[in-house]
Amino acid sequence: MSLHSVNPWNLAFYVFMVLLAALGLWDVFFGFEENKCSMSYMFEYPEYQKIELPKKLAKRYPAYELYLYGEGSYAEEHNILPLTGIPVLFLPGNAGSYKQVRSVGSIALRKAEDIDFKYHFDFFSVNFNEELVALYGGSLQKQTKFVHECIKTILKLYKGQEFAPKSVAIIGHSMGGLVARALLTLKNFKQDLINLLITQATPHVAPVMPLDRYITDFYMTVNNYWILNARHINLTTLSVAGGFRDYQVRSGLTFLPKLSHHTSALSVVSSAVPKTWVSTDHLSIVWCKQLQLTTVRAFFDLIDADTKQITQNSKKKLSVLNHHFIRHPAKHFEENPSIISDLTGTSMWVPVKVSRWTYVAYNESDKIYFTFPLENHRKVYTHAYCQSTMLDTSSWIFGCINSTSMCRQGVDLSWKAELLPTIKSLTIRLQDYPSLSHLIVYVPSIHGSKFVVDCEFFKKEARSVQLPVTHLFSFGLSSRKVVLDASGLYYNVELLNFGQIYQAFIINVVSKCSGGKEEITSIYKLHIPWSYEDSLTIAQVPSSTEISLKLHIAQPENDSHVALLKMYTSSDCQYEVTVKTSFSQILGQVVRFHGGALPAYVIASALLAYGGQLYSLFSTGYCLEYAAILDKEAKPYKVDPFVIMIKFLLGYKWFKELWDLLFLPELDAIVLTSQSMCFPLVSLILFLFGTCAAYWSSLLSAAALRLLSSVWLALRRPAELPRDVRMVSADLPLVTVALVVVSCATCGALGILLSYLYYVFKIVHLQASLTAYKNSQPVNPKPPKRSEKKSSHPRDAPGRHLRVTAGEAEDSVRMHSAVLNLLAWIVLLSMPSLIYWLKNLRYYFKLNPDPCKPLAFILIPTVVILGNTYTVSVKPSKLLKTASQFPLPVAIGVIAFGSAHLYRVPGFAFVPLLLHALCNFM
Repeated sequence: MSLHSVNPWNLAFYVFMVLLAALGLWDVFFGFEENKCSMSYMFEYPEYQKIELPKKLAKRYPAYELYLYGEGSYAEEHNILPLTGIPVLFLPGNAGSYKQVRSVGSIALRKAEDIDFKYHFDFFSVNFNEELVALYGGSLQKQTKFVHECIKTILKLYKGQEFAPKSVAIIGHSMGGLVARALLTLKNFKQDLINLLITQATPHVAPVMPLDRYITDFYMTVNNYWILNARHINLTTLSVAGGFRDYQVRSGLTFLPKLSHHTSALSVVSSAVPKTWVSTDHLSIVWCKQLQLTTVRAFFDLIDADTKQITQNSKKKLSVLNHHFIRHPAKHFEENPSIISDLTGTSMWVPVKVSRWTYVAYNESDKIYFTFPLENHRKVYTHAYCQSTMLDTSSWIFGCINSTSMCRQGVDLSWKAELLPTIKSLTIRLQDYPSLSHLIVYVPSIHGSKFVVDCEFFKKEARSVQLPVTHLFSFGLSSRKVVLDASGLYYNVELLNFGQIYQAFIINVVSKCSGGKEEITSIYKLHIPWSYEDSLTIAQVPSSTEISLKLHIAQPENDSHVALLKMYTSSDCQYEVTVKTSFSQILGQVVRFHGGALPAYVIASALLAYGGQLYSLFSTGYCLEYAAILDKEAKPYKVDPFVIMIKFLLGYKWFKELWDLLFLPELDAIVLTSQSMCFPLVSLILFLFGTCAAYWSSLLSAAALRLLSSVWLALRRPAELPRDVRMVSADLPLVTVALVVVSCATCGALGILLSYLYYVFKIVHLQASLTAYKNSQPVNPKPPKRSEKKSSHPRDAPGRHLRVTAGEAEDSVRMHSAVLNLLAWIVLLSMPSLIYWLKNLRYYFKLNPDPCKPLAFILIPTVVILGNTYTVSVKPSKLLKTASQFPLPVAIGVIAFGSAHLYRVPGFAFVPLLLHALCNFM
């Protein structure tokens, strides 16, 4: 296929589709905030002490190791075992290093030094040899069993100690978190061996790319176990996602399933974690200083003073995690905080009767209690709001019961406050505290520091503004806005009609200020009430600030909450909030949530083109250019309506029973619906992207084929067109057996790749022969007429061979181009296990288990036969019509069962190839 034969309208369409795909990809890979994580540094040289494992264990798992992390004097002291600390085990993820433990290990060591090693943690790390378990799931079960043995080995290191641990805490990064959850599925595993599990960027819901059945089976085993045994699982689990910076594992996959029976699980995005407030990429989540500091603080708050180990109290563990990862009140954690506080001592008591009040504290020599009588405010206002820029952890706001001018005791409301980057704030609804007579704000005596305290009373309706988002298909051409006229400190902007993952908007907040204040700071917090995926934006006003508005988790059907833009503002400023649809971010959401299904749609388009090419050969006797046949046959209406119809019928009980009776797998569209991943028209969009990818890959393969044939002609004598075509050449059985043996002895994907290269070699040879023949002809030959009717070729006797003409050779090249484009994607989907095998070749020569071996046994002889196939030998076949019709139902099957299970796609796609190969014999 050459560029001069390309339809310019088709070319323009495919260029347009490339631009759309580029917009979506740009949003996924670049359309996020800059990396605001601080690097965590070691103060002393890190050391990794290898823990000696039992000989049988080391022999069973030769590629795996266990290490103890240490620095400086701590590392020297712990060269001599046993240990005396609290064990924490770090599990790296896909291609992860055991050395990634150093960030959290070093910070925990510094924290232990600050308290003179009253408590300290021993951080262990497993070396999984940086295995690519996201590409190949065959080793996940092996990793799980090794971790079990490591836990038992670790606990033995503390044997004989006064406060010997009976369990370990686990931090799992990426797939390491899934391996940790899989421990519970082992038959001989005791749940009490783990006291806490923290996972970082772990895809819990489903694999990012379901490239082999071992990955999906492993996921199904783990998730089904946790769902079916939710009542009996008492393991406190925290899952932390990286947010939009993590394009490798989207945050929606990291959320643990919300089960009514399993209340000891939390899922949160790092941008919502107090004192972190940043999005992390897939690697920086293990070294992000803000997040690791939060993690270490939580670990130390989890220690039981009596056992000097992590507490076994599930309620306390959940309280600590909520305190550090969900809502921080700007106070140190207390298991049983004193709600009633004594308000005594030599202090000034100053009554405040206004509804809005500001106090600037600087070098205060006396303690001051500002009292706000609530009786009159209750008649006019519904809420009270206070904020302070002093971010210490002392109590600062109280409620007083039945007081006049002074209050001896007060209810400590500081525990209800929320810590934000530049302020701590408290909003209370007055009717929730009917017994309070006064609100008290405490200003301590300070020297050399300055802070500001603000309070105001307001009606809820005056500070709540509704802003409906724009329509999905407005493409950013229209917008909606609200103006906040009142000079308040706090507003709630309700974002109506926003709750789906395919929605994406840009919010623009414009602030205009009066007065001469310096460095006025406003905070805009996007609050998603149905999941912990909040994000904060800090703006210096006056300014114009853009905020991206899109979701990781769709709003559940039974949830009536509304997403909020919480605005912590300045009373001297006016704010204008505008929202409009972001088309590029919508495309980004399509790529983010459904990009993994694109190979299935590419292969579906290639299958339709392949079927059209075979039908053209059957009906007219010759083949068309690949671009023409792709444009003619690759239509979404040939596939999507059938999938939609099947999904609709599965809603009926009788059809579902018939479906189950036939042992058919669950429809992928239903799987995506259960994960709240349904976009309107997403299948159509993906089909167009898939057709576009098939088109450009065909151009690339055609150019590569011409280049390789030119190189062949330059290096060797010009080849001639085949004089006769034998259905089974002498070398065919030998090549087939050799490739099958290679697949059995090493890796099935290797055999598939070699058979593909053999096929490419045969096509390059044919292309070179055709080019040499054309070059040897006169400059302006009279083009032969090609009949529109199918030529009749009687089935030849065994002793007679078919001759290949130039026209038939050209048809054969076109036919092989369709096969080559389909075969290339099949080979591509088989490559992950080959990459895994090559990386681990020094440990074992044969891949076991091998996901590609069954496919290799059938695909290799099929490909070898097709490499020796010409149109002249296929046209007379009685099977050709059936072979030409088969790709359509196969394409439907690919979309119906392969879009969320990519490993099924090669199994579907090889069937038409097999029928094509059989056309040589029938």
